[in-house]
Amino acid sequence: MLLGLITALSGCSDQPTETADSTADAGQPGQQFEWKMVTTWPKNFPGLGTSANDLAAAIEAMSGGRLKVKVYGAGELVGPFESFDAVSRGTAQMGHSGAYYWKGKVEAAQFFSSVPFGLTAQEMNGWLYFGGGLELWRELYEPFGIIPFPAGNTGTQMGGWFNKPIDSIADLKGLKIRMPGLGGEVLTRAGATTVNLPGGEIFTALQSGAIDATEWVGPYNDLAFGLHKAARYYYYPGWHEPGSTIELLVNQEAYNALPADLQEIIAQATTQANLRMLSEFTARNSAALATLIDDHDVELRAFPPAVLEELQKQTQVVFDELADRDPKAAKVYRSFSQYRRQVMEWHAISEQAILATRPLPESNSGPARSPNE
Repeated sequence: MLLGLITALSGCSDQPTETADSTADAGQPGQQFEWKMVTTWPKNFPGLGTSANDLAAAIEAMSGGRLKVKVYGAGELVGPFESFDAVSRGTAQMGHSGAYYWKGKVEAAQFFSSVPFGLTAQEMNGWLYFGGGLELWRELYEPFGIIPFPAGNTGTQMGGWFNKPIDSIADLKGLKIRMPGLGGEVLTRAGATTVNLPGGEIFTALQSGAIDATEWVGPYNDLAFGLHKAARYYYYPGWHEPGSTIELLVNQEAYNALPADLQEIIAQATTQANLRMLSEFTARNSAALATLIDDHDVELRAFPPAVLEELQKQTQVVFDELADRDPKAAKVYRSFSQYRRQVMEWHAISEQAILATRPLPESNSGPARSPNE
């Protein structure tokens, strides 16, 4: 059934599946390949790690076993933040991660994960597949010998876990918080001290007091890590990551050595993985949030409007400075911001308008009973 779905999708997808210098007739039709996939996530971690497993299994099934992919969790073959280098060098043919982790190598990569007050998952997919984003992404990674594919999205994330209330922007000053990417830069400007930790180290750091606050993903993954045991206040919205794309990194030389049908299988399997991950997080986050509130007495809070307004101002400063110092980032930012303006105009009268008309659910949990509203 899965193979039939992907085959059907391949007939209507406009996603680019080859780079300009790819060799369409490389390899032999019956040749078998064994690849490695390194990830940034703990082995078999729900949603993120399991999505990497499912993607590898789909590629093997769709190829009839001609392309087998062995998945390595963070630290098994390389460190959690070494996937990009491992794929670039050819240590592994694939990597499963988030693009903002590579800002030290190519700053513009951050636009292809999620940026503060940026695009939702649906909007991000529109930009990547039909708005020129994917072509820019591949152009950015080409010097490193890597082809990126969108391979998942967590949807809008949560604002994070804090060990004290955030009632004003002043409450962020002096906080040591785990937040990667452009969101971390914005918080630094707001007076916080930001650090970047792999997922597997977050709970211990928060519980020990090494950090005062953290963001991770959302209720589904945060519950799995037990973050509610280390902090009391759970904030929304996830202003820093409104729609977080997960990437599949593919070594370009290895990809070019594949026959054309296996190249297409990788493209279609990642498209399916992109849809499946977003669907899973959408379904499981709601149940996990109810568990956090009803079973673990987590205090759900909304960021005050004045805090969000100041973070918005600082976000624009970060964008402008990044574009000024990095021509590649400026090129990506122009495409991103133009698309964002257009899609916001449409969604104002479509998605946002219908959401505003929907009645609140009759429930004992969720944002409707947030204690500081």
